Amino acid sequence: MLSKSQRLICIPKAHNFAIHILPFKPLCTTTESTEVAESPKLPSLSQLFNPKAKTPATEDSDDFVIPSLANWVETHKLNDQNEVFERFLGSTDDSDLDEISSILQNRDITMIGSRRLGFSTGQKRKQGMRISPELYNSMVDILGKAKNFQIMWDLVEEMEQLGGYVSMVTMARVIRRLAGAGMYKEAIEAFQGIDRYGISKDVSALNILLEALVKANRVEHAHEVVSQFQKLIPLNLKSYNILLYGWCKFRKLDNAKKTMEDMEKNGICPDVVSYTSLIKAYSGDKDFRKVGEILAEMHEKGCKPNTVTYTVVMHALGKAKQINEALEVYEKMKKNGCVPDASFYGSLIFILGRAGRLKDARDVFEDVTKQGVPRDLLIYNTMISCLCEHSQEEAALKLLKQMEEDSCKPDLKTYAPLLKMCCRKKRMTVLNFLLKHMLKNDVSIEVGTYSLLVHGLCKSGKVEEACSFFEEMVSKGFVPKDSTIKMLKERVDGKSTVEAKGTIEKLMLQAKEQIRTKVYPSES
Repeated sequence: MLSKSQRLICIPKAHNFAIHILPFKPLCTTTESTEVAESPKLPSLSQLFNPKAKTPATEDSDDFVIPSLANWVETHKLNDQNEVFERFLGSTDDSDLDEISSILQNRDITMIGSRRLGFSTGQKRKQGMRISPELYNSMVDILGKAKNFQIMWDLVEEMEQLGGYVSMVTMARVIRRLAGAGMYKEAIEAFQGIDRYGISKDVSALNILLEALVKANRVEHAHEVVSQFQKLIPLNLKSYNILLYGWCKFRKLDNAKKTMEDMEKNGICPDVVSYTSLIKAYSGDKDFRKVGEILAEMHEKGCKPNTVTYTVVMHALGKAKQINEALEVYEKMKKNGCVPDASFYGSLIFILGRAGRLKDARDVFEDVTKQGVPRDLLIYNTMISCLCEHSQEEAALKLLKQMEEDSCKPDLKTYAPLLKMCCRKKRMTVLNFLLKHMLKNDVSIEVGTYSLLVHGLCKSGKVEEACSFFEEMVSKGFVPKDSTIKMLKERVDGKSTVEAKGTIEKLMLQAKEQIRTKVYPSES
């Protein structure tokens, strides 16, 4: 744990990071108070529990809705909960490849989609219809995502026979999917063989391979590739920055320094991306003295920090609970004429909220548009999460309503903290409203959301509701974690009827079978 003196560390003026106060709505320094489709073999669990008598919608009741939001909630009132689950997981149109790529969640479903699309392209060929290179490239990507590499390569060969269909776009998708699947040797071999398709083996192609390897957490492999090819393919600034990022990500700072030295020896000057990678690594280690030294070096070499640089430093200081120092970064940034972006504001809101300074966080949220930055999904999600964490129910839901008015479409990260808060506060009417709102915005419920609901409702004593969601989860083919099964079993004991317990036991056996099938698919 940091000592008091360490927590009060301030980046010295010698490093050109002194405090500068500019005209801006001041942030307060006080902490704001934060009080405020069915399985055919199993009957619905909701039918097995004794119905409860209706009670007036007081603040402590399940049906309570904050009065100021009552009309909005009523317009989305959920009449049939099963409608939500049926439409959440409805069928998709396999003619839209982009949509399919985003929808397919796991290998099994992806393989089925790949076969269906393959049949579709085969039919088109038989009918004499021309299939575009873009469609082929999408198929290559989907097959790679499914780890169906034999068929992927067969398709690449078919594209080659058509003449001119295989491009760097095609091979980039092949290389990335191979590297992402841990097939590093095969990814490198794919790069080595691109010239057979008439693709130039230049530094741009090399950088695609390096990026794929680093993204797959194999910076060592990327370094070996550089050693092998750098005499044939001179590296550029991007090549070195990819390596720098990889070494810094894994805190191999000696290797990062050596890479920086190598690039300078080869006449390539480090840029703001290079320095920011180092700053991020040292910030992550809370070595702010070193961060100050790097910023001073940037100043000496005329390399100005950008928004990403400032965001990294501010976020690290905030996580280290050095809030005042983090705000100094904000002031310094504005003084140097660097305009904050949405990511910066999202980070600032996050660290203020985490420190319990909700008024400051909300002031920043309100100030964003005044500074000429549109509130995007990240800013809304961060503010909503912050409010939910501090049980600011009304304010959080009003932001969701404001997103609706601002045509900012929510995603799973928007709803997750709201659902969690509703479970904690036992707001069943609002919970159903949120599920309907998700449906309206085409946000599909997935295994993580089901798990969140089961865990949250169990912890709040809403065992019957937790069981209903668990039933839906299993019947839809999702594989629950062991921790989810264990928690539900513990909470069910002594809470339900004998018949309900029997049904739950069957569901748990079904869930365990799904886990076994997922781990050992060849046995099924």
